[in-house]
Amino acid sequence: MHAREHIHLIGIGGTGMSALAGLLHDRGCRVTGSDRALYPPTSEILASMGLTVHESFAAEHLVPAPDLVVIGNAVRRGNPEAEEVLDRGLEYQSMPQVLSRRFLRDRHSVVVAGTHGKTTTASMLAWVLRRAGRDPGFLIGGLPVDLERPYHVGGGPAFVVEGDEYDTAFFDKGPKFMHYRPDTALLGTVEFDHADIFRDLDEVKRAFRWFTNLVPRRGLLIRHEDCATTREVSSAALSRVEGYGLDSGVWRAERLEERGSGTSFQWLRDGTDLGEVRLAITGEHNVRNALAVAAAAHEQGLAPADIVAGLSTFRGVRRRLEIRGEVGGVTVLDDFAHHPTAISETLRAVRRRFPGRRVWAVFEPRSGSMRRNVFQDTLPEAFAAADEVVLARVFGADEIGEAARLDPERLVRDIARRGTPARFLDDVETIVAWVAEHALPGDVVVVMSNGGFGGLHGMLLEALSSRVGR
Repeated sequence: MHAREHIHLIGIGGTGMSALAGLLHDRGCRVTGSDRALYPPTSEILASMGLTVHESFAAEHLVPAPDLVVIGNAVRRGNPEAEEVLDRGLEYQSMPQVLSRRFLRDRHSVVVAGTHGKTTTASMLAWVLRRAGRDPGFLIGGLPVDLERPYHVGGGPAFVVEGDEYDTAFFDKGPKFMHYRPDTALLGTVEFDHADIFRDLDEVKRAFRWFTNLVPRRGLLIRHEDCATTREVSSAALSRVEGYGLDSGVWRAERLEERGSGTSFQWLRDGTDLGEVRLAITGEHNVRNALAVAAAAHEQGLAPADIVAGLSTFRGVRRRLEIRGEVGGVTVLDDFAHHPTAISETLRAVRRRFPGRRVWAVFEPRSGSMRRNVFQDTLPEAFAAADEVVLARVFGADEIGEAARLDPERLVRDIARRGTPARFLDDVETIVAWVAEHALPGDVVVVMSNGGFGGLHGMLLEALSSRVGR
């Protein structure tokens, strides 16, 4: 009997890396990993598999030598395990390489790309295909409410993967999605983001042009037709192209109606009304996501009734306007928004979902772009739909020179100048105390960060409970 292949993941705590660990584990590999301190939900996913995971980086974690080392894109030169891999000449690959070579070959690769909505769209498509009995494989950079895990090997023809434009590894600075061999590509809005690796919008456009150039002639590119930049970067595609949108495209949504529990709309293909879809999630952005999913599901041969059934039962993704609790009439939501467009869309969706209620936006600048001042002048408008704005300090501010760093105090002044009360509060404890003291019954507090925000959500609910107790 042969020993199981041993694969070690450096940086296993990332959302993509932990999901890859799950795929490899389910394929029968012996998986180990290392990272800094691990946090839920990835820590819980890894624990459920019973893997050996070290909460530190050390050369001895590579003794005896694994058959393969996967190096995550957060790992830099100087990491003791990465240096050991290079010094000893161990076999290593990036996460996208492993995914492509071991899971996407001989499958119909469906790659979801674009600046916004990738996690929700990929989750929605995986759910629609699964509910229709197609058993898709998938790897998703988030936690879908309806799927027990963010990964699945699957036995069906399709494999759905979230295609990130971020770089692959320290030894491969190209976008992750360049590895994913799309047979069907979903391309949403394209905007400037990831200011830590892209210099300007032209560099972002170049990356997405490369992506659309990967789709074979027999393949299908499903693009957001209402976005001029998306049309531009895909204008030279040699594959079939189908657009979706609220204003243009083959796939259209009409008669949108926001309800407290979701959004309904009529969906059309080439002008033919295919009936009503009643989403259990809110926002125009999710209607667009649903149209892209409908087009991809149609390409997989699903009947309209199966597509509608899947869309109507999809309950979303954790940390995408997820209700974390309600205490004393104050509702606390968690959202991943980390781009001006996403912040604006999120707050407008909250307005429609909770009409007539006062909306707080509590925001932590944490992503590579948000920590920098590239959006300094566009961010004030993004908070227009809020009634109260609280801004936290820039996460890891010392890592970015002052000249390039976001100025939260200036941002607060600019928001206030537009008529919305705004304040900069330096730490999580101060933010919790302020909001708990000033939030009123009926208020909705939207906590926005692409990280853990120091556990603010739980602390705030606790503080509100204490206030109610008093």
